[in-house]
Amino acid sequence: MLRQYELVERVKEYAPEADEALLNRAYVYTVQKHGTQKRASGDPYFSHPVEVAGLMTELKLDQQTIITALLHDTVEDTLATIEEIDKLFGPDVARLVDGVTKLSKIEVMTESERAAENLRKFLLAMSEDLRVLLVKLADRLHNMRTLHFIKKEDKRRRIARETMDIYAPLAERVGMYEYMREMQLLAFEQLEPEAYATITGRLAQIRSEEGGQVDAIALSIKQVLAEAGLNVEVSGREKHPYSIWRKMAERHVNFEQITDIMAFRVLTDSVDDCYRALGVLHQAWQMIPGRFKDYISTPKSNGYQSLHTALIFERSMRMEVQIRTQDMHRLNEFGLAAHWAYKQGGVRPDGQVGWLRDLIEIVDASHDAEELLENTKMAIYQDRIFAFTPKGALFQLPRGSTAVDFAYAVHTNLGNATVGVKINGRHVPLRTQLSNGDVVEIIKSTTSEPQLPWLGFVVSGKARAAIRRAVRAKERAEVAEIGGKLYDEIAGRLPQRVGKKALVHAVERLDLRDEEDLMFAIGSGRVSDRQLMEALVPGSTSELPEEPEWTRGERAISIRGLTPGVGFELAECCHPVPGDRIVGLRRPDHKVEVHSIDCMTLASGIDADWLDLSWGERTTGAVGRLRLVLYNRPGTLAEVTQILASNRANVTNLQMTQRDEPFGTYEVDLEVSDLAHLTRIAGALRASEAVADAERI
Repeated sequence: MLRQYELVERVKEYAPEADEALLNRAYVYTVQKHGTQKRASGDPYFSHPVEVAGLMTELKLDQQTIITALLHDTVEDTLATIEEIDKLFGPDVARLVDGVTKLSKIEVMTESERAAENLRKFLLAMSEDLRVLLVKLADRLHNMRTLHFIKKEDKRRRIARETMDIYAPLAERVGMYEYMREMQLLAFEQLEPEAYATITGRLAQIRSEEGGQVDAIALSIKQVLAEAGLNVEVSGREKHPYSIWRKMAERHVNFEQITDIMAFRVLTDSVDDCYRALGVLHQAWQMIPGRFKDYISTPKSNGYQSLHTALIFERSMRMEVQIRTQDMHRLNEFGLAAHWAYKQGGVRPDGQVGWLRDLIEIVDASHDAEELLENTKMAIYQDRIFAFTPKGALFQLPRGSTAVDFAYAVHTNLGNATVGVKINGRHVPLRTQLSNGDVVEIIKSTTSEPQLPWLGFVVSGKARAAIRRAVRAKERAEVAEIGGKLYDEIAGRLPQRVGKKALVHAVERLDLRDEEDLMFAIGSGRVSDRQLMEALVPGSTSELPEEPEWTRGERAISIRGLTPGVGFELAECCHPVPGDRIVGLRRPDHKVEVHSIDCMTLASGIDADWLDLSWGERTTGAVGRLRLVLYNRPGTLAEVTQILASNRANVTNLQMTQRDEPFGTYEVDLEVSDLAHLTRIAGALRASEAVADAERI
């Protein structure tokens, strides 16, 4: 553990202007506050914040960050308060400590909810000041270094999984690869102990059998480059054990089949020398096609820059080579921390970097803990591709992204308004996956809105969060519209007319936010007819039986203008279409389920509130289902599709359900405008020589 004077000396080495007295006071404060507390290792607890502060000095961070590291656990684990820290160390340190402080465990919350809430607070604090992230990463790294002292295996595995899923990817996104690699290695040891032991054992065996082969290859690379007049530093190492294991899992191969175990790094003096070195190496040894990546001309989103190539050395040995300048190497290993703006004049840096803005938007859009974790994981650790707008702006996206993902990456409003896309000048479907270098032109419309089926093909966390938010908003509006129609019908059954004043009081009595919230509660079945009537006119239900026997009003509730699947759902059992007599089933926290009046499901005694519904004038079409029995001979399906096309029916699904010579039975789903349209189609099909029977189901 660092002694007090050692910590201060470290800071003074790179920041002579640092306030030595303030640093000493912070060191003493954390020692006093943590007192006799012990860690699982048996060490005094204050050794942890001191070591975290030491990690911050290795990154040469400002004194406020060092003090924050020293104090980061005092508010959670001792009697210290943010107000006290503000008074003793200033508002900036207090704000940073508050941002880094972990949430106390809330036992009533599930594991995923705890993780999500910690992540939510963490991301919001990061948006204010990225030093919060740097301290938090160092805190997690030191905790991982001492994880083996925790006796409970399930707790070690939980912490390791959280590190692998959230903290290591975050370290990568801010370019702190040294932290990322060590976190992954320590988490890998806990999560896959057998694989870890096997791979590290094999690497040790290779090291002992091959002696100084890595050093010999590094020397060969340096000599070849020196002969070309390049002054370089070359270092070599075996690949990271977790990286090897992940490659084995992805490619379904064993250790012996991994050919590029060794990796080498070439450090040059300039960018020109990087490309010169690349050319020399490609002339000296055969390159492996498809393995070259230029992150200098197109850096990663975290600022990482390097040339990557793979070569075949002697005896068909494969090796990976990274070429970068000295400055790039410094930035690549410690990313954000390496060029922290506080070292140049104390200017506060902009914490709202692009990828972080996306994360904050995901926090705002996510509906629950599971959704937040899913979308955030998507945003922070997926492989990337690069695509361009027609004006040449570059956007980085997760691999497998579609045109819709691209639209949301440009701006959420553009994603919401998307109706079509051109990729490299050609019209293509929205679900088309993008390739590196594609030029993407989004076609938008002011009347367009996100579609629920988009969730079936988008891959970016930002797109998924935005689509879900828009769909939820539309669903809420349509359910509230149904609730408004139900309100009029229920209020009409009261013995007296009710006005705006009664409605305001009803909202208060039901403990709801506003009128819209009330209408949504009615439409979603959270407020029953009896509850609403009592809230509008207290005492109005006192003489009614426990199970109300009143009938609904004579006027059916129109669902015109509402969207199937959003405000209500058309039942799969009977496939009602406009023209059918329909009823709705209303159950708490479910969409209204629309059935045709003669649906057999209704006879099964479903426990639900029945609504008398009508389609309303000019209702848009729906999907009807027909069962077709076709003669099993060539050309019958072609004749059927011709009949459907001539009757302007769009087929959404066609499935063979039975085959018995000489017939085949099919079920076909058709988009039709109304019942008359479906009836005409069935009649036309029955008249065909290819069709033995056609009936609605």
